[in-house]
Amino acid sequence: AEGPAVSSYETPEKRVREPGGLGATPEEIQDWDVEKVSDFLLEQGFGEFEKTFRENNITGSKLLCLTDTHLEKLGVTFVGKRIGLLHCIRQLNPIETMKVINDPIHGHIALHPLLIKIMDTPQFQRLRDIKQLGGAYYVFPGASHNRFEHSIGVAYLAGCLVRSLQEKQPELGIDHRDILCVQIAGLCHDLGHGPFSHLFDRKFIPQARPGLNWKHEDASVQMFDHLITSNGLKTSLEENGLILPEDITFIKKQIAGTIPKSGTQSPSSRSQSTWPDDGRPKEKSFLYEIIANERNGIDVDKWDYFARDCHHLGLQNNFDHKRFLQFARVVQLEDGLTTIGTRGKEVKNLYDLFHTRNCLHRKAYQHKVVKVIETMIAEAFQKADQHIVIKETKGKKFTISRAIDDMEAYTKLTDCIFYQILHSSSQELAEARKILENIIRRKLYKCVGQTHVKPENQLPPNKRTNLSAELAEAVPSPPPDVTLNAEDFVVDVIQMDYGMKDQNPINEVYFYSKLDPKTPRKIKSGGDKIGVSHFLPKNFAQQLIRAYCKKTDEQSLKAAEQYFTKWCRNKNFPDPVTIDAVTSELTAQSEQEEKDSQDSVGTERTTGFKAKTQLFK
Repeated sequence: AEGPAVSSYETPEKRVREPGGLGATPEEIQDWDVEKVSDFLLEQGFGEFEKTFRENNITGSKLLCLTDTHLEKLGVTFVGKRIGLLHCIRQLNPIETMKVINDPIHGHIALHPLLIKIMDTPQFQRLRDIKQLGGAYYVFPGASHNRFEHSIGVAYLAGCLVRSLQEKQPELGIDHRDILCVQIAGLCHDLGHGPFSHLFDRKFIPQARPGLNWKHEDASVQMFDHLITSNGLKTSLEENGLILPEDITFIKKQIAGTIPKSGTQSPSSRSQSTWPDDGRPKEKSFLYEIIANERNGIDVDKWDYFARDCHHLGLQNNFDHKRFLQFARVVQLEDGLTTIGTRGKEVKNLYDLFHTRNCLHRKAYQHKVVKVIETMIAEAFQKADQHIVIKETKGKKFTISRAIDDMEAYTKLTDCIFYQILHSSSQELAEARKILENIIRRKLYKCVGQTHVKPENQLPPNKRTNLSAELAEAVPSPPPDVTLNAEDFVVDVIQMDYGMKDQNPINEVYFYSKLDPKTPRKIKSGGDKIGVSHFLPKNFAQQLIRAYCKKTDEQSLKAAEQYFTKWCRNKNFPDPVTIDAVTSELTAQSEQEEKDSQDSVGTERTTGFKAKTQLFK
């Protein structure tokens, strides 16, 4: 007799899985040992690869990080098998829908949902109203970008670098927690910036609260804590596999830009060196170099602002971060720490990186008009400081300079303070308002000259106060028709370097060779087998001093030039040049550099030809 009809579309009976199967959480899978991974392979029908996985010690944390390339190296050569196995691995740790953002610099970038949750907070959205380049927007019409988009770019590049290292070196044990923590640190590294970015922490706060050792990095750490607690994001962090407070500590150390040090560094006691028991283990110390690299300054923060600032300023970016990604590799140092190195042949490209940084400072960041506009904005903020009231949630009131003491109040402090003062009708803000009106009407202080200070005569930070008073006391002989006071001058000391004061940052970079990628070594500019060009800077730091006069009539400006010349001679500085002469000097310097470069190439070619001729002889 025929039995009952059975539909071919009937759903098969679901079998209940044990905790070790696909029903396990990502946190449980992270703790799988080799046996658990073997059970998983057998259960999913990939038993033929069990032996290989055992031999390569593939644990749960490594399993979640496997890519198509890794599987091929493990012997899963058949494409269909690799696709099937990858599908099963992805089911172990399903990724939520990524949000795609179209960035003008990096194109379409995908961000993890946890990053989006952090972005959708008042503390992060505040960065939309803080100019990346401060007062430069009043000189360069395209420099309208903000800290908001820069922070997103840094988070994206941080993910690119750490994933590239994960794929090339699976033995590093980089997992999803590491990737998320590094990206979160990149996203939040600039939360602590004040109005007009560095104008606030380098000009305004030192004037408003002298003696206070405050940095925007410290405020970024505090703002990150405030962002997490006030928006209830601790649960979201835990749901995405982060471990509190360990991962929070790791993120904050990256934001602060401090690389933990081993307790002892002497060769005789390296084996006993200690590592702070927080954040990440010593073997993963390279992760601290991705966002803010204290060792040599090569980090994704610079990669983004080089590309982004050059784009908006209309300048050429000579550094290609995509090329660096191809050659980046983690190497182990003698003291047990790890660092991110690159191929020896990339040394000249790294010089291009720091040369680009120097060009950005010379052409834009330290531009004479940019600097005087920022000086005027800082003066306006100073005069308005005690008359602007910022309230936090409970009603406590703060001034502009005191808002940094409370993150709720600081969240409300953005570039908008400029227009709050400018559009105010308060008599108390009249002086501050007048300064900002002069900026809008282009009635700026005038630069009367600039001098290049020799290395042995450079002014240290503790001797850069009261320079306007010193300048006013340097009365020329014979005295000019106009007498100027300290209030009539602004003296700006500009320090330009490669990021490590007078040191060459390339000397702190570790390189590896193609034949021996595990042995790191440094390259000194004095000469090395890898062959660094001798056409390099002799000095890596330069100090410039500019004088500005607040009075703009012809007589006052002529007198100010005489005052500045006398002051420079009293200080044993070179005689200053007027700003028109400065422009001519820079043009002549660029032409001479180009000529020297061509001569250098010609010399190398001639030398090479002679060497080859001698060889054939």
